[in-house]
Amino acid sequence: MAGQTETAVFGGGCFWCTEAVFGELRGVTSVMPGYAGGTVPHPTDEQVYTGSTGHAEVVRIDFDPAQISFRDLLTVFFATHDPTTLNRQGNDVGTQYRSAIFYTNDAQRAAAEAFIAELNAADPGGKPVVTEVTPLSLDAWYPAEEYHRNYFAKNPNQPYCQLIIEPKVEKLQAKFAALLKTHSKGN
Repeated sequence: MAGQTETAVFGGGCFWCTEAVFGELRGVTSVMPGYAGGTVPHPTDEQVYTGSTGHAEVVRIDFDPAQISFRDLLTVFFATHDPTTLNRQGNDVGTQYRSAIFYTNDAQRAAAEAFIAELNAADPGGKPVVTEVTPLSLDAWYPAEEYHRNYFAKNPNQPYCQLIIEPKVEKLQAKFAALLKTHSKGN
């Protein structure tokens, strides 16, 4: 199984944030921002931002399951955004910012549904998780424009990066140090 990769597709608000978070994890071989879940083929960011295409901002994560499990990815995903707000993450509002898991196989679907059930059971009086769990054909995922890729790494001093993305990355580093590339041997 070593050396094989799987793909996970998550939407957790702005893809600049989710790309920065998942790019730090060991076993993740690539993270690409893009669009999924809509009806318009090959949408542009301007079309997606209107909310009229049905797409969510997502990241496509290629990972080695021998190094990081899908469950670990789910744990980080749910810990680094608010899965209880419908079509919103902070000041980003609209269906394009919805919490979503676009599964690529039945095992991912089952794992995502079970994880959400665990979260809801852990706080039965709290706000329920509204994360959408939807199948994805990888040919229905569209990469974002080049200038969106590695946005945080290219623009660390930009105010959005400092105020929104940096705290998410710091939370990841504090809470999930054992899952980081910098923590594992040989990376």
